[in-house]
Amino acid sequence: MEQLVVRLGTTMSDPVHWVVWSTQDQDVIASGELPDASALASLTERTRLRKALVLVPGADVRLCQVDLPPKANRKILNAIPFMLEDELADDISELFFAFGPKTGNQQAVAIVSHEAVAQWRQWIEDAGFSCDTMLPDTLALPQPDDQHWSAIALGEQLIVRQGSWQGMQGETDFMTSVLAFQAKQIPEGVTVTALSDMDLHAVPNITVEADDSGLPPAGKLAKAALSASFNLLQGQYKVKKQHNQVWQFWRTPAILLGLVLVLTIGEKVLHLQQLEQQNDELSAQIDAVIKQGFPDLGTYRNARTRIEREMRELEQGGSGSSLLVMLAQLNNAFASSQVTPQTIRFDANRTEIRMQAEGKDFNALQAFKRGAEAAGFSVEEGAINNRDDKVIGTMAIKGA
Repeated sequence: MEQLVVRLGTTMSDPVHWVVWSTQDQDVIASGELPDASALASLTERTRLRKALVLVPGADVRLCQVDLPPKANRKILNAIPFMLEDELADDISELFFAFGPKTGNQQAVAIVSHEAVAQWRQWIEDAGFSCDTMLPDTLALPQPDDQHWSAIALGEQLIVRQGSWQGMQGETDFMTSVLAFQAKQIPEGVTVTALSDMDLHAVPNITVEADDSGLPPAGKLAKAALSASFNLLQGQYKVKKQHNQVWQFWRTPAILLGLVLVLTIGEKVLHLQQLEQQNDELSAQIDAVIKQGFPDLGTYRNARTRIEREMRELEQGGSGSSLLVMLAQLNNAFASSQVTPQTIRFDANRTEIRMQAEGKDFNALQAFKRGAEAAGFSVEEGAINNRDDKVIGTMAIKGA
């Protein structure tokens, strides 16, 4: 994994230092210095990364410790700006208070102007990058032990970390004078671990030791910055999680896809319901036809199986005859008279068909009778009734 680390200045015209750090190889992939913040966009040609860890000048961020009463709650933290109001030159409404680690009853606080934070974020955004971590450069150096400081020179700037929540940053000439003054207050002297080349050997009470990690200065700065746990971007400046940003990007396509799926599934369900309704109607029609043709069939679970069994029984006719054979022989009589059987009952023992037939008039029934007798059957007529514009008659047809 690679990480872009950018160190901004106080003003747009200040130089910008940058480094691409490989967290896997623990080494510098690329690094350099830009003339000013307006050149940040040129980094897009040197790296595919679009998210940066941003370091800002420690001189623009005041670090302090506030003593809190025991068992302090969130309301006490909200009151910290008012507790520090008398010590600050600016109006607290113009300042942002970020909270660092709490040790015992001491709360670490970083104070920076809203204007500065907005300016740094705007530079990054204008260059086409995003930033979810912002850190004072003084806290981006390795944390020193007691009586030890760590320092790095970036161009004309010198950055010094003097404790877990203490550091300084400024031009090298000015910083040398300040360090000399502070070192005089420590009789036993101070050891400074130099992360880059610097000339502090002439400063009284300071011993300079070169860092022996083997990394270039930019790599040392990036490695220490990535291990820091503090972030200025908290509270109102806290950046939403990346997956939320991804969701914002894909939300509209996802909603449209969901609508398509709902409509498709709805259409399939509606079609299935229509098919089920048609199936129920067909089943009812089949039952009606079966009851009309086989009124004595009784209950059944599988219509096809039950009818096949009924047909096999009907095929067993007396004297070698069967219902199917008799119906086949009567086919011409039915066709010529246009008589339609409504119900058929077959007596295999008597080789007799008892039928209720429908014709357009009385002559149609007579025509059927003549046709059946011509085929060798004897026909006995029963009751004849009129129904609407049809004639319904009962006949007993006996085989020869």
